[in-house]
Amino acid sequence: MKLEENSKLCILTGNAHPDFAKGIAEYLGIDLMDAFVGHFNNGETQVMVNESVRGKDVFIIQSISGPVNDSLMELLVLIDACKRASSRSVTAVVPYYAYARQDRKTRGREPISAKLIANLLTTAGADRVVTMDLHAGQIQGFFDIPLDHLSGVPHLAKYIKEKQLSDLVVVSPDLGGVTRARQFADRLHAPIAIIEKRRPKPGVAEVMNLIGDVEGKTAVIVDDIVDTAGSLVEGAKALSKFGAKEVYACCTHGVLSGPAIERINGSVMKELIITDTIPLSEEKQSPKINIVSVAEPFAAIIRNIYKEEPVSKLFE
Repeated sequence: MKLEENSKLCILTGNAHPDFAKGIAEYLGIDLMDAFVGHFNNGETQVMVNESVRGKDVFIIQSISGPVNDSLMELLVLIDACKRASSRSVTAVVPYYAYARQDRKTRGREPISAKLIANLLTTAGADRVVTMDLHAGQIQGFFDIPLDHLSGVPHLAKYIKEKQLSDLVVVSPDLGGVTRARQFADRLHAPIAIIEKRRPKPGVAEVMNLIGDVEGKTAVIVDDIVDTAGSLVEGAKALSKFGAKEVYACCTHGVLSGPAIERINGSVMKELIITDTIPLSEEKQSPKINIVSVAEPFAAIIRNIYKEEPVSKLFE
């Protein structure tokens, strides 16, 4: 996948996930650009790009992950710095797109923050956005610039397939995730089941019913985000009560905030598989959590965008 000599492709990163950016640069056979991303004494974001980007295609790798607002501000300021330095194009590569769960109004006087983030990226000067597993697919329509939406399903499904588990059933944790579960199940040639739940208040989920059969089977819950892990752990407990012999979970984005690790360690889940779109800090590591890297598919789409080759085959 290495690029030719004298390539005009540049990879920049903020502080959100520099190891992920290094992995992408290694796949492409180039070095990360020299840049300082930090803070002034008053707490404002400070950026200094120490190499010329004039006439170059810059790809800024930055998940909008914790601290979320610092990561977002770093991304916006990096985009602005590159545009003002006469780069030919700037692509925001955002493996994890924060605020995606605020994609619609559910009560009066609520913001649609996912749309606001799209506006900010566009206004800052991004020519294109690359991301993975948006919480709601319709967020793609919030952008008036090209957006490439990668899926974590093929990479997570490959991991499960290699484990050669028997009597698989793929489980959607709610009605809204059925499409994702179906895509996952098709790759494993497995049936699906659906957990029907309700949320009496934010962050709290109650399992009401199970659509499908899990008795005596190995259940694999598939979701896009694991945050506090409340819904995931309750779902796993319900599947066990309905007769599942083992429960696994696959989630693209491991936010893992608050009591998540404690809940996962104490759950009936045998294993939680996440991708590396968000860095897993030392205090969040657990013997039950394994990571699948998605640096290679991001490197592949960056290469194709830069070389002006079709990216559609990367979604197959």
